[in-house]
Amino acid sequence: MTWYNLSAVQLGLVVSGSLYGALIGSMLAYPFADFLGRRRELIIAAILYLAGGSLTACAPELGALLLGRPVYGLGIGLAMHGAPLYIAETCPSQIRGTLISLKELAIVLGILLGYFVGGYEIDVIGGWRYMFGFSAPIALLMGFGMWTLPPSPRWLLLRAIQGKGPLQEYKEKAIGALSKLRGRPAGDKVSEKQIEDTIISLKTAYTDEEAEGNFLEVLQGPSLKAFTIGGGLVLFQQITGQPSVLYYAGSILQSAGFSAAADAARVSVVIGIFKFTYSPAVTDDSSRCPKS
Repeated sequence: MTWYNLSAVQLGLVVSGSLYGALIGSMLAYPFADFLGRRRELIIAAILYLAGGSLTACAPELGALLLGRPVYGLGIGLAMHGAPLYIAETCPSQIRGTLISLKELAIVLGILLGYFVGGYEIDVIGGWRYMFGFSAPIALLMGFGMWTLPPSPRWLLLRAIQGKGPLQEYKEKAIGALSKLRGRPAGDKVSEKQIEDTIISLKTAYTDEEAEGNFLEVLQGPSLKAFTIGGGLVLFQQITGQPSVLYYAGSILQSAGFSAAADAARVSVVIGIFKFTYSPAVTDDSSRCPKS
């Protein structure tokens, strides 16, 4: 299969396949995330990354390529939900923002690496397969890393508060998980105290809830303002065309005057470098509202 023989519609389907998968993955994350737990959610995401990247790289024909892209996208949807949750629930508050910012930086680094591999292999027959396949070993690293980490202590306690198991059993598991995450001896007093505080916090948050929230509440009161701001940010990010530049950088540069595909691909690396350089400068300092 030759990449350059794809029509505009076929190319669009390949590009958007991961986005459709990510949309479905995000929808699945909502009902299943609390059941699976953040750790298992990220392990499943790594498996989907590995399967989707491998299938796409080894696709014998267009149908397999179009199947591999949504599978990879499913991993995106789960990971984009599970990663910030796991970070927020496991790391100390003083470095929480930094670690979540590093997650965003890692995404941009992945885009840059994809541009590098694509630009390097642009003149090789079937070189596009290396660009997709490059994600497979990174997915293995992600899966192995999550396998060695414990479940989120807060998620374990949440399961107990929701009546999914005995509180004492989940409490002991949470203490062990927190001790491992902090590099402390198993069952130390500091971790036990922090778990006790978390239990009180969760009980306060969930015990008084008599009914589940309604979606219409998002359109009422203070929630409407937050919903409008959040939705507006996403809307304007899309309608500015920024995602299209990332996905179609090579084609856009060719239309702008870089007639050779190799030249366009290598110039697109400059876009990736600029995005990578700019992201850490604003993500942690300028992306939040000032404290009142």
